[in-house]
Amino acid sequence: MPNTTLDAAWAADWLRKSAAVVAENRVALSELDRAIGDGDHGENMDRGFNAILEKLDAEPPATPGAAFKLAAMTLMSKVGGAAGPLYGTAFLRAATAAGDAAELDAATLATALAAARDGVVARGKAVVGEKTMIDAWTPAVDAAAAASASGAAPAEVLAAAATAAEAGAVSTDPLIARKGRASYLGERAIGHRDPGAASSALILRAAAQAAGADA
Repeated sequence: MPNTTLDAAWAADWLRKSAAVVAENRVALSELDRAIGDGDHGENMDRGFNAILEKLDAEPPATPGAAFKLAAMTLMSKVGGAAGPLYGTAFLRAATAAGDAAELDAATLATALAAARDGVVARGKAVVGEKTMIDAWTPAVDAAAAASASGAAPAEVLAAAATAAEAGAVSTDPLIARKGRASYLGERAIGHRDPGAASSALILRAAAQAAGADA
């Protein structure tokens, strides 16, 4: 029977799996960014998650919320460009939603994902359709909420979120960018995937895998 809650070990494993998949896709993410941005998204994210690994090794978090806060503070301090503040805010809002709970159930996970997305919206002022990471996060949040409401286990909630995020990242390909450096390209941005949406999908899939989905 699937686990009905996820604890600090899951949260730490999520961050470790995120670090691994970001490292694996470091070049690809930077190539996506090179087409429509500064070309350093993969390098920046890899540096940030390597720093997270060091902190996890030094002091393992006691709760999921503590793990999210560790990630938030590290990404804000180590990741340059827009990604650091955006991802940092996302993890910080998720930490607040998780609170001091030792374990998170499906409903709390869905709430934490929504809080993370709302943090990105508050920081970046983006909406769906503007070729940003929100195009991955909003469908992920909607899918997580629907899965949770249907009685799905946490791993299933996260798997639904990841699948929706992956589709959302693909949906950025034909869009004209409305935010950030990519917005200066106009129609030349068409045909290129948003790197933040791509990395969001990778990280959300890592969360599902850490929970035992798609292992």
